[in-house]
Amino acid sequence: MSEYFPYSELRPHQEEFIRIVEEAVREGKNAIIEAPTGFGKTISVLAGVLPYAKEQGYKVIYLARTHKQMDRVIEELKAINNANPVSGVEFRSRKDLCLHQYIQNFAPDAYNAMIVCRNLRKLKKCEFFENVKKKKEEFDEIANYFLENPSEPGEILRYSEMLEFCPYELTRKIAFGSDVIVASYLYMLSPSIRENFMKYFDFDYSDLILIFDEAHNLPDQAINALSDRLSIFSVARAIKEADEYNEHEIANFLSIFSKGLEKLFQEKAEAYKVEEIPISPADIFIHLFETLNINSRILLKFLNQMVEVGDAIREDKIERNKPPRSYVGRVGEFLLNWLAMVDREDYLFLMKRENGYFSLELVALDPSKALDFVKEVHSCIFMSGTLSPMEAFKDVMGIENVMLKKFPRMVKRENALVMVAKDVSTRGAERGMDLYKRMAEYIVEASKLIPKNVGVFTASYEVLEGLISVNLPLRIQEEVGKKVFIEKKGATSKENDILVKAFKNASRGEGGVLLGVMGGRNSEGQDYMGDEMNGAILVGIPYSRPTPRVEAQVRYFENKFQRKGRYYGYYLPAHRRLAQAAGRVHRSEEDRGVVLILDYRAYWSNIKRDLPDWMVDSMRIVNFEKMKSYLRRFYK
Repeated sequence: MSEYFPYSELRPHQEEFIRIVEEAVREGKNAIIEAPTGFGKTISVLAGVLPYAKEQGYKVIYLARTHKQMDRVIEELKAINNANPVSGVEFRSRKDLCLHQYIQNFAPDAYNAMIVCRNLRKLKKCEFFENVKKKKEEFDEIANYFLENPSEPGEILRYSEMLEFCPYELTRKIAFGSDVIVASYLYMLSPSIRENFMKYFDFDYSDLILIFDEAHNLPDQAINALSDRLSIFSVARAIKEADEYNEHEIANFLSIFSKGLEKLFQEKAEAYKVEEIPISPADIFIHLFETLNINSRILLKFLNQMVEVGDAIREDKIERNKPPRSYVGRVGEFLLNWLAMVDREDYLFLMKRENGYFSLELVALDPSKALDFVKEVHSCIFMSGTLSPMEAFKDVMGIENVMLKKFPRMVKRENALVMVAKDVSTRGAERGMDLYKRMAEYIVEASKLIPKNVGVFTASYEVLEGLISVNLPLRIQEEVGKKVFIEKKGATSKENDILVKAFKNASRGEGGVLLGVMGGRNSEGQDYMGDEMNGAILVGIPYSRPTPRVEAQVRYFENKFQRKGRYYGYYLPAHRRLAQAAGRVHRSEEDRGVVLILDYRAYWSNIKRDLPDWMVDSMRIVNFEKMKSYLRRFYK
């Protein structure tokens, strides 16, 4: 057993998992590992990586999608540290690790917080940062304390507030000496963030061992990290901002640009009649070239000037204690990025219409581009409960020199029941009020028979709205007697955390029903223990709408992976989202629960082949009456 495995007993197959990880890191290979929910992947991968990493001086970067997943790593590091010294810290953005009131009030996101922080330090207007230099001895002492005691960000924030130090600088100081840095995917997936991260710590890729947790999220997260968007509102505000700062040349340029966009939008909107309109990357510049009599070289120079002006505007706003946003700088940055991608086949250029207004979007098509650097990393471990077929994951993410391993299910056969309703589906032609009413009948009756908490996850927000339109929440409250919690599109992390906490607490009383979507934060990455989710009702198969971006990715994959494009780009991601949502029910070997899929397509062989073994082995085809019979028998 690994000296960094802190528990007295190993779960089934954990020893083999640890051995595979040890072999991968010692041989400088990558590993893709699928292991089921409740396996203990976090402690197993740490126990496998740490002996060689500490022996040879490699830095371990553990990457996760959510703060809860990151906190879990720190918990395991604490357990290890009780038995064998190990250091680790959770790296968050400046927005999350800041005590300065200006950033708390005016920086809406991590990007703006970074810019504001840089300017505040430059202007010597952050007392917390200045204290790092003034009280260096005390600062080093507290950093050494946390190096001996792996701690969550909340603990570091409390100490920093008490001693009036910058929590971000303290976290960075701890990270310098830590064996393990826990961070968001973005620290490695976003080219600009990764560049700053590597530069600050003076890391060489060959010094790193990377762990990607919940790696089934990587394709979507990589696409998001490589893509960009600019709304017409930003352009309009940039014109106003340029005039306010007497940058009339920029205002004139942006006015001509804005009119050109409106003209282009009108032309394309008539031709496509859809929300997303693919355009040629050069289309948005042609009007500028003709009107201003300029070429691409002059345009490039002008856009760089806009970025510089944007930096100056932010500094001025900080001086005047105003929100430090610069629309001029933002438009300049976006258009420079657009211009740089003109000849790239792995990008789609879109105009998108929402509520009568439109935006420009730069959409990445190849998630593997975000992992180009992996070839230089010593070793990289990708793990999740839903990576099958692993060859497809390897292809899509471009991972080479790799070991593949799939571990068997941990869900006991008698603890799982998976039912597929044979008379409903969310296929486009079948949607309508009658379908939603029929589905509501299934959901209401299942919620009566499943004790305590139930999760209802739909294929899309459109389907969720369809169920709400037939009074599903009211029926659950009146006929079932359980409280209803509805996931809100666009809710902040804090708002969503409050919702989920209240839903989990409902399991201590009569129970609750959570309405959300597959592929969302509540159907993936959340842990529901015991009665917090005894059943999951999955409404439909979460295929993406056949928008221009989806079709463009399918075509791109068809060119890259012969005859596999539609499977890799359309079918497989949806099947993984379905499996992830189903996995919320069984979070340990002993958890007992039900999955009801309201879509007969889930029984088709081309879908079943992508689902976990435990789902397929437990699967039953039912109608309404059979569902009730199975549920009564299961919970007898």
